[in-house]
Amino acid sequence: MISVSKLTKYYADNLALDEVSFEVEAGEIVGFLGPNGAGKSTTMKIITCFLPPSGGTATIAGHDIIDEPLAVRRRIGYMPENVPLYKEMRVNEYLHLRGKLKDVPRSERRTRIDEVIDRCWLKDVARQTVGTLSKGYRQRVGLADALIGDPELLILDEPTIGLDPSQVRQVRSLIHDLGSDRTVLLSTHILGEVEMVCDRVVIINNGRIAVQGSVDGLRAGAAERVEYYIEAKAPANDLEKVLGSIEGIENVRSHATHRQEAGVVAFVFTTGGSAAAEAAASHVVQSGWGLRELRRRQRTLEDVFVEIVGRDYEAAV
Repeated sequence: MISVSKLTKYYADNLALDEVSFEVEAGEIVGFLGPNGAGKSTTMKIITCFLPPSGGTATIAGHDIIDEPLAVRRRIGYMPENVPLYKEMRVNEYLHLRGKLKDVPRSERRTRIDEVIDRCWLKDVARQTVGTLSKGYRQRVGLADALIGDPELLILDEPTIGLDPSQVRQVRSLIHDLGSDRTVLLSTHILGEVEMVCDRVVIINNGRIAVQGSVDGLRAGAAERVEYYIEAKAPANDLEKVLGSIEGIENVRSHATHRQEAGVVAFVFTTGGSAAAEAAASHVVQSGWGLRELRRRQRTLEDVFVEIVGRDYEAAV
């Protein structure tokens, strides 16, 4: 569905994208992640034909973004991070206009408007002017706009910004449902959303693709890498030094504790097996500290993201 090949973008002398390449298959829900300024929005604007690339190309459903921009746009529903809306129009009037601009047949337009209003929970404000809506409702209008043309591909840039927790859950459920009959490329800073709804992840940093793969595969990491969580009533600096001195233990980093108890600290570390973890427990006990918890830990997507971004940052400096 999406094929991006060596996409490059300069803003004056600033290199925003450096030969970015990735694929998204039809029917996939793919999370497109990266820190601020990594190149996510620039990539999305290029593949939706809002910006021209400086080099490279991309195709959407077999149509080239440079040679066939109208064919590309007909197949895409795009929701940018800051949704541009006509604030003086009523919600239903705005969606009618957008349906007309997207060539929704007149005979189907009313039905499509009713469907997206219902699907995006806009019934209560359908006759209200857009300018009087809260940020959350405006996000919903933007999502309805992206859906009204019944596109094959949805590109969503931070779709849950401004929504309350209940609305966030509804949008997650909607994205998951939409993925059953179309392709979704989702950009968000909320990594929990990606873990819940996405099949694969593409992480971009400093204008380059840092890593891509399935959510489960990225969380698992290399087979020989195991993460442990240790919690003890001990001086933080001393415990960190002890963990760092044990052979086989790497990447020691502090972590939030699970219990409210004075003097209790927690760390996460990586090791090749249980022997080093057992040695850590022995050192804690022999030092007279109180061991509260030691367990093998499932890596999260946030851990992967922080490792990649932090590694690239250290390499840059």
